[in-house]
Amino acid sequence: MQDTTALGAGDQATFIARYADLFEHSPWVASRAWRPEGFDSPAAMLDTMMAVVAAASESEQTSLLCAHPELAGREAQAGELTQDSALEQAGAGLNRLEPREFEEMRRLNALYLARHGFPFIVCVRHYTKRGILAELDRRSRRVTSLEREEAFAQIGFIARARLEPRLE
Repeated sequence: MQDTTALGAGDQATFIARYADLFEHSPWVASRAWRPEGFDSPAAMLDTMMAVVAAASESEQTSLLCAHPELAGREAQAGELTQDSALEQAGAGLNRLEPREFEEMRRLNALYLARHGFPFIVCVRHYTKRGILAELDRRSRRVTSLEREEAFAQIGFIARARLEPRLE
């Protein structure tokens, strides 16, 4: 018999504990998205979570952006990434950068942060190591308003990728 329980149905604390880390260091997204009846599908749940992000104050949105670590940055070097971020960055080969790639990543991360005021955010599962560097270079030159939109789109891709294994 197939389980017909809606995704995430139940109490808020359980929902937050299970889904808070879909959004890097931002449990407020899951907290505000929670519904006691749950969701009909993973897409409905993620759509609700992204609507929570869109409805958040500019300060909260900026905090969400800034909660993401720099790719191959200080947190990665110190072993301080969340488990999800560590696995994602390793999967893209960012833990095995050549010295020249590491220096280029460091330079571009600094340029991006100085221009936009938040770290570069990309769903690394969608790119190769070279593709990430190229995208970081390209997006470092964009207008910040467009880059914020792109960063939130990437956050949605990241959340979806983090949710998929939990549904298996």
